[in-house]
Amino acid sequence: MNEKMVKAINKQLNFELESAHVYLAMQNYFASLSLEGFEKWFNVQYKEEVEHAEKFMGYLNDRGQRVEITGFESPQNEFKSVLEVLETSLNHEKEVTRRINELMTLAIELNDYASISFLQWYVDEQVEEEANFSALIDKVKMMDGKGLFMLDHQLGKREE
Repeated sequence: MNEKMVKAINKQLNFELESAHVYLAMQNYFASLSLEGFEKWFNVQYKEEVEHAEKFMGYLNDRGQRVEITGFESPQNEFKSVLEVLETSLNHEKEVTRRINELMTLAIELNDYASISFLQWYVDEQVEEEANFSALIDKVKMMDGKGLFMLDHQLGKREE
């Protein structure tokens, strides 16, 4: 496996772990507001990001490469509103998408067909991630503050 690809995947798996902590901070912001549905929804999001990182780790291990875990800055913990959290999340997911696309471009440049195949799942996943946050933002904007508790109840039903 090309060393550039190994380094790039290690960088991404650490960003996935950072993403998990971003969503963990958001989960606890919602806990402080007693919005249990949003809290649960972001807990599922947190767990998904950990799974994404673990999937990258497994791929590197399967290819006989070394996983390198690094640190990251503390995530944002304070927000002005539910809408700000969701918009921050969407922007974060757009950054994840940008990074996944860069990985795919590198894999194509290196003719690394195994990595191309592996990364396709992440490309598809990012479409779903951005769509989920966009839909939540649209719903919160339509409610104009009303019906937030009904949406909170609905989000509490998200499956892990």
